[in-house]
Amino acid sequence: MYNFLCMVFVLFGVVFGEENSHHLMNDKASLLSFMSGIVSDPGHVLGNWNSSDVHVCNWSGVRCNNESDRVIELILNATWLSGTISPSLANLSSLTVLDLSRNFFKGHIPKELGSLTQLRMLSLSWNFLEGKIPYHLGFLQNMVYLDLGSNKLQDEIPESLFCNGSLSLKYIDLSNNSLSGEIPLKNECGLKDLRFLLLWSNKLVGQIPRALSNSTQLQWLDLESNMLSGELPLEIVREMPRLQILYLSYNEFVSHDGNNNLEPFFSSLANCSDLEELELAGNNLGGKIPSIIGDLSINLVQIHLDVNLIYGSIPPHISNLVNLTLLNLSSNLLNGSIPPELCRMGKLERVYLSNNSLSGEIPPALADIPHLGLLDLSRNKLSGSIPDSFANLPQLRRLMLYQNQLSGTIPPRALKLYLNLSSNHLYGPLPLELSKMDMVLAIDLSSNNLSGTIPTQLKSCIALENLNLSRNFLQGPLPFSIGQLPFLQGIDVSLNQLIGEIPQSFEVSSTLKHANFSFNKFSGNVSNKGAFSFLTIDSFLGNAGLCGSIEGMPKCQKSHSHLMLILSILLSLFAIPIMCILGYRLVLRSRIRTQLPIFNGGDLEDEEQEKKELKHPRISYRQLIEATGGFSPSSLIGSGQFGHVYKGVLGDNTRIAVKVLDTISAQESPWSFKRECQILKRTRHRNLIRIITICSRPDFKALVLPLMMNGSLERHLYPNHGLKHGLDLIQLVSICSDVAEGVAYLHHHSPVKVVHCDLKPSNILLDDEMTALVTDFGISRLVKGDDESGSATDAISFTSTDNLLCGSVGYIAPEYGLGRRASTKGDVYSFGVLLLEIVTGRRPTDVLIDEGSSLHEWVKSHFPNKLDPIVEHAINRCAPSAMPEHYNKIWRDAILEIIELGLICTQYNPSTRPTMLDLAHEMGRLKDYISNPSSLLIEEVPPNKTEDF
Repeated sequence: MYNFLCMVFVLFGVVFGEENSHHLMNDKASLLSFMSGIVSDPGHVLGNWNSSDVHVCNWSGVRCNNESDRVIELILNATWLSGTISPSLANLSSLTVLDLSRNFFKGHIPKELGSLTQLRMLSLSWNFLEGKIPYHLGFLQNMVYLDLGSNKLQDEIPESLFCNGSLSLKYIDLSNNSLSGEIPLKNECGLKDLRFLLLWSNKLVGQIPRALSNSTQLQWLDLESNMLSGELPLEIVREMPRLQILYLSYNEFVSHDGNNNLEPFFSSLANCSDLEELELAGNNLGGKIPSIIGDLSINLVQIHLDVNLIYGSIPPHISNLVNLTLLNLSSNLLNGSIPPELCRMGKLERVYLSNNSLSGEIPPALADIPHLGLLDLSRNKLSGSIPDSFANLPQLRRLMLYQNQLSGTIPPRALKLYLNLSSNHLYGPLPLELSKMDMVLAIDLSSNNLSGTIPTQLKSCIALENLNLSRNFLQGPLPFSIGQLPFLQGIDVSLNQLIGEIPQSFEVSSTLKHANFSFNKFSGNVSNKGAFSFLTIDSFLGNAGLCGSIEGMPKCQKSHSHLMLILSILLSLFAIPIMCILGYRLVLRSRIRTQLPIFNGGDLEDEEQEKKELKHPRISYRQLIEATGGFSPSSLIGSGQFGHVYKGVLGDNTRIAVKVLDTISAQESPWSFKRECQILKRTRHRNLIRIITICSRPDFKALVLPLMMNGSLERHLYPNHGLKHGLDLIQLVSICSDVAEGVAYLHHHSPVKVVHCDLKPSNILLDDEMTALVTDFGISRLVKGDDESGSATDAISFTSTDNLLCGSVGYIAPEYGLGRRASTKGDVYSFGVLLLEIVTGRRPTDVLIDEGSSLHEWVKSHFPNKLDPIVEHAINRCAPSAMPEHYNKIWRDAILEIIELGLICTQYNPSTRPTMLDLAHEMGRLKDYISNPSSLLIEEVPPNKTEDF
């Protein structure tokens, strides 16, 4: 008997061992099959998935049962994997957790996953999955957590998903897809333990199913942004005492009794004692806000009832919601006064009551809400004065009171960021205390009855961008100091009684984009230069005393007496021989100075200042001749719009590049040399060329720069004799990142803001370590402020090139061809062309000749479905011969991203282009990724939506 039992146990062990071994091999085969569907693994997450390794439990993302060694969890979320989801995963019969969320999987959800009967968690969210949701997923009766949100899923939700007899399902997220049809929940369905139901941003129709009331444990219900209809679901929410989040906004719900009664629904919410956020916006709900709203959960922090048809007054009982931080009742039909009881809501931060018919005075008690940061009471019928006590609100940043019937004077102390009191009945002078708003961005006091003068103290509002004082009764002159505000973009003082000349400070402003001086009593001469060059006669109408060169404006009369004419003739007769004598002496002196060292200060505007600022070594004209072999053709390494560049070696073996302004340019365009000197002396950045010294004489002007032995980027992109350029994609991305950093410094961080105006491969030099340096600032623009809009309104320090087209053909922003001034967005356009050029390997001028279109238009004609030939060509040009296969996908993705960035930068509308700071960040990120793909992780995206100010 004993022997028989032993034999039975042995046989059982053998059979069990063989079966277990079979399962282990099956799990391994399933995982390897899954890996075969991965086309990109930039983070090398699957690097240790080795087919020769028997033990899969050590593979990344894999977790096994400690006893059987069966795979029970596969967690590969946020790993940048691309590919399709293999049906072979269905062979992992012991799998309980499958999380592939936040990746780049495409294709359909395998129906075979429905056979994973042990599965408790399935998360495939934030991918690019498409097609229908397989009804087979409804077979997973042990499912607790199901998240298919943020994909491209379509068609109806399978009924089996909700009605499979499961008693364990707690979390369902199908949001942010394109699902249609009704919510397939019926009375016989269970879901009694459901806690989260997120179906927002789909195309669902019909009513909320009554069967949802069976889910009495529901805490989060988000059905926002669908096409659901019917009455607000009072029977449903009444059965959900644990409900915390209820989002029903932007559907087609109505209130009860023919869309006239909100009280039944709010009464049903009284049972939801844990409710924290209530959103019913954008439903065209009718009825009054019932007083019972004050009996809702004490835990409520946000209420959104905006964009509806709610009428009546705001009930004072709403003040019982003492923990509320946001109240939005805007865009309704509310009337009556603002209840002063709102001051009891001490945690309020944002209050939106705009676009209603509220009347009466603004309660001074609102100033007792200590954390109030935004108060929007605009577009109502409020009257009375603005409470002085608002100045006591320490957190208040935005106050919108425009389009009301407010009167009285402006409070002497105001806010810090936005002040809009327009379209009221305010009177009296502008308070001097406005000057204390040193961080205010916009002041709009238009369409009031304000009088007195404009205080010069407004110059203290150093952050001010827009000032609107139009349609008042202001008198006196317009202060010169306001035009000197460093960030002023718009000013409107029309329809007042201002006198005197329009200050020249507005004309020379580097940031001014919009101005309206019409219908005042201004006089004097107005030029069409600087910031005024883009203004029309409309900005100056109704000022009889104005004259000048604006089209449509009367010319100024020039008075010349006979005496002045005679004096001019006599002075000319005396001046001509004197000038001849001086000219002869200057020529003689220049011949002598040829033998003497040339000092560094040169021919700049302020020699004393230059002596202080420039501490460069002394290099004589003779030394430059010796270093360059007399500027011989063999030393010539480049030519540009204003001169030539020679290489040379000084006596101490320092290798230099000498940029010589040609004779004609030196005489006709001395501003180019001055401009480049001024820029180079004021900018310091690792990606900008530095200056060694300058050499300036009446007949010779040169910049001495370090010699970059690797030459320009153009030399590597288009080498002679058809040789391969030798720069791989990593180097090209690194170079573009360097260029973006350098130009971003010029635009945003340089002591003198600079627009380069001629960004192209020949103006990008490469040092010994292949670090890129931006050079050639000959036609750059010095500006006083940063121009992010690209609306072509920079006021330029030098005006000699105002009528020139800035840049090189193929790289010039299209708005320059319309006569607009240089802007930072013009450099962004040129950078975008550069990105497209390094990918396509084609000069913009060649595309113009061969295709008859710009490089931007040519690439855009292939985007997004015809890019494969361009990408393949780029990989063949830029990839090393022995590049590993898995890098092919990484480089392909990088090339596609460069193309997309290039197209974004070269959009025709300057305002839609990014800034160079944005591009520097993006190129830096791409550089890190392509150099070390595993160093990057996808940022986590919070599941709930945020509310912006």
